[in-house]
Amino acid sequence: MATNELIPANIAQDTISIRGARVHNLKNVSVEIPHNAITVVTGVSGSGKYSLAFDTVYAEGQRRYVESLSAYARQFLERMEKPDVDEISGIAPAVAIRQKNSTRNPRSTVATATEIYDYLRLLFARCGQTFCIHCGAQVRRDNPDEIAAKVLSLAPGRRFYVLYELRIAAAPPASQSAPRRTAKKKAPLSQEALRNALVDIQKRGFNRLYQAGRLHEFSSPESLLDVDFSKPACVVVDRLSVTPDSRSRLIDSIEICYREAGGEAILEFVPDAAGHPAERLVFNDRFECKNDGTLYQEPEPRLFSFNNPYGACPRCQGFGNTIDFDLNLVVPDPSKSLDEGAVEPWNKPRYRALFQDMKKWARSQGIPTNVPWRHLTAEQRRLVLEGDDENDFDGVKGFFNWLERKKYKLHVRVFLSRYRGYATCPECGGTRLRAEARAIRIAGKSITEICKFTVKEARAFFSTLQLTDTQSKVADKILQEVRSRLQFLDEVGLDYLSLDRLTSTLSGGESQRIQLATSLGSHLVGALYVLDEPSIGLHPRDTQRLIDILKSLRDLGNTVLVVEHDPDTIQSADCILDLGPGAGELGGKLLFAGPYEAMLAEQKSLTGRYLSGELRIPIPNNRHKPSSKFLRIYGATLHNLQNVDLMIPLETLTVVTGVSGSGKSTLVHDVLYRALAAKRAGGSIKEFCDRLEGDAQITEVVIVDQSPIGRTPRSNPATYLKAFDAIREVFSATPDAKRRGYSAGHFSFNVPGGRCETCQGDGTVTVEMQFLADVELVCEECRGTRFKSGVLEVRFHNKNIHEVLQLTVREALAFFTNVPKVVSKLRVLNEIGLGYLRLGQSATTLSGGEAQRLKLAAHLTRTQNQGILYILDEPTTGLHFDDIAKLLAAFRKLLDSGASLLVIEHNLDVIKSADWLIDMGPEGGDMGGKVIATGTPEQVARNQQSHTGRFLARLLHANGQAKRPSNGASNGSGASATVANGAKASSAET
Repeated sequence: MATNELIPANIAQDTISIRGARVHNLKNVSVEIPHNAITVVTGVSGSGKYSLAFDTVYAEGQRRYVESLSAYARQFLERMEKPDVDEISGIAPAVAIRQKNSTRNPRSTVATATEIYDYLRLLFARCGQTFCIHCGAQVRRDNPDEIAAKVLSLAPGRRFYVLYELRIAAAPPASQSAPRRTAKKKAPLSQEALRNALVDIQKRGFNRLYQAGRLHEFSSPESLLDVDFSKPACVVVDRLSVTPDSRSRLIDSIEICYREAGGEAILEFVPDAAGHPAERLVFNDRFECKNDGTLYQEPEPRLFSFNNPYGACPRCQGFGNTIDFDLNLVVPDPSKSLDEGAVEPWNKPRYRALFQDMKKWARSQGIPTNVPWRHLTAEQRRLVLEGDDENDFDGVKGFFNWLERKKYKLHVRVFLSRYRGYATCPECGGTRLRAEARAIRIAGKSITEICKFTVKEARAFFSTLQLTDTQSKVADKILQEVRSRLQFLDEVGLDYLSLDRLTSTLSGGESQRIQLATSLGSHLVGALYVLDEPSIGLHPRDTQRLIDILKSLRDLGNTVLVVEHDPDTIQSADCILDLGPGAGELGGKLLFAGPYEAMLAEQKSLTGRYLSGELRIPIPNNRHKPSSKFLRIYGATLHNLQNVDLMIPLETLTVVTGVSGSGKSTLVHDVLYRALAAKRAGGSIKEFCDRLEGDAQITEVVIVDQSPIGRTPRSNPATYLKAFDAIREVFSATPDAKRRGYSAGHFSFNVPGGRCETCQGDGTVTVEMQFLADVELVCEECRGTRFKSGVLEVRFHNKNIHEVLQLTVREALAFFTNVPKVVSKLRVLNEIGLGYLRLGQSATTLSGGEAQRLKLAAHLTRTQNQGILYILDEPTTGLHFDDIAKLLAAFRKLLDSGASLLVIEHNLDVIKSADWLIDMGPEGGDMGGKVIATGTPEQVARNQQSHTGRFLARLLHANGQAKRPSNGASNGSGASATVANGAKASSAET
């Protein structure tokens, strides 16, 4: 019976049982992953780790969840195909935390992504105090209890009346057809309306009126004749004196006034023998400024949302920037003074008169004109830009506003376009919220000011926040959620990120750890978390904090499955799965499953042999010594860089290190790379640094990252390396091809001619299945060969073009041994460890490490790399120890051909192999941005101030194998952060 083949119930409850997984290159893998434990999946790049963890385990968990929904709901969700696996049992609801940062929403920030902002909105709506945007006074309703307390604090015995203003409805106009202008006049009171109003007042129990210091009694009707009802008159609610006993009567009277007069009460104090003059106090329950009468909205959560028109700044609609005049274009060189023409538009001959006026005005105001623009005070710069109305100076903005009125002239429109760009919204100052929302404060801070805090600063603010007893009762649970989320962000090493940092500017590692912090904040229990290398971007000293986070997830009652190469994380795992032995088709087998100690003794496990010290990446015997060629940067102050001056030796492997958030990516990507690009384009580099020297020795700058080499199935290693061009020429030169009239283009599946037009060279046809996963079928016309039958009949050494594309690189080298053009392109792939790849393997199936080495191979095929600067940002992402050795070999080949390499890296094996180190720090964020140490690895290791030096010294002392403490993690604590992962993430670490 079929039931006899099921996994026993007790196993299914304790483990996730996988039987016969064949996704991608997995070779019928069967394994059990324990529940409520940390399981690390490791192995060489391309061995099938991601296929097992994400494409099998996570995909099945997610698919089963989606299958539980209705067909209507499923059509709006991502359609997931069933993984190629015989059986998976005991699987829990799955949550994937990947490296990729797919957020491109310009409204998404760190605070919104972690739900901190949702709690802040609620906190400010319930506990915030509103202050007038005009006079700064607190906006509040006049509460009867507070009014009573204020009155009773006056001199005892003072007599006063509690009043409200009498309002009598005017009689309707006699004719509805009367002209509108007569309706604007105040209609006279009719005797009938007056009589009805007085009767109504008397019925409600009020017996006196007050006007001009006199009381008028209803009991003596003749006194009412003295009341001039065309002027304001008041109804007397009560007559009291300032004594403690009158408190309850006063409160009741004020409440009566509020009810009768629409929320207004008047206290009229009479003069007395003690010399106190007559005094009138007016109170109301309107939410308004008591000084100028400006009405304000009661705080509510949507008022603080920049995604809602109710709270968003009306000028920029909540984006924080507008298309306006870009200050970086108006003042392109902040090192120039006003005398030297810092304000670029006024350097034009047509506007020299304005330049002279500005200098004359600046001298009259005591603003120095011979000091660099960046050294002027913020107020002095503001006056130059926004103008000084009192002294008849329009400023730069006034100048552009004047030009706006002349836009009908073509040359004016062209002139204006030179200085236009995305600029900070002048109305909200980039805070995204309307003025009313920014006027609400807690402990003297608005919500926008709190969002400008870094995680570290925000933790300090909320840990010391003092609230009143009433506020505390409301805010306790809210603050608990905010503090816990800030703590998680701090613990995953993101304490340097500001809460208003755009999510789209984060690196993959930062984005992943934010998801991790959000998951911890949700306190989910019984889930399966699948993580992709969470240690990426973390300095070795911060690894232990990440391991503690993973243990917290496990201890809550979750199963944690981690794809990882970091030795400390591997050592901390409860269970380790090692895949291999090779990559691609040589991998996909389970070499080891069990605890760390057992893996060290397992000879089949390549990972175990590296961790036990049997195999190691050696320290290079000879380093490339810096020659006389240097790239020099002076005065780099972008983001958190603190006036950095730096020399980068060329024709060496230079590695930029430092704790996360110390300014590495800012220095390399945002200063050096962009300054080189600006100088080549003839632009100004002053936005990035003061001076750049030695760039004449660089002919080209190349960024090598781990992004895919192609996004279609037609992209493959052969086409990327241009080897396919040579292969097509070989086939087109055969006698059979010439006889048929086939050119090289007929052997391409990218252009019409020889390719199968049914599948357009893909080999497969996709069928949409609405709410089910799309089905990919082998093309019936070409049966997956991609070419027309006539093209496939052409053979070279008994193989057609399709069969040649199925060869591995090693097989192709032997097959084309007499074709130097093909061999020269493919030999490099074999030398850097990619000999197992098939020539026609789809680029979409390559791992990040394989894609990166393929890009390096394309550059290694050049015979000359002299003058080329290669920039790599954490190239060891996704790489096993064995892959790092191959990567370093590729680096050496590039260096031998005359190239220069500049690498941002945390991996100690790469750092110890560098020719020159530049260590940034000492901490992350505002505490970083300085160069702590430069020199060879041995020199940096001796620097006591360098965090990198400490770990490097330990590794160098152990002759290339790091000595790890018994708990399996690096000791160290303090601020940490991550750097941008990949060339696309060019945003700064701030």
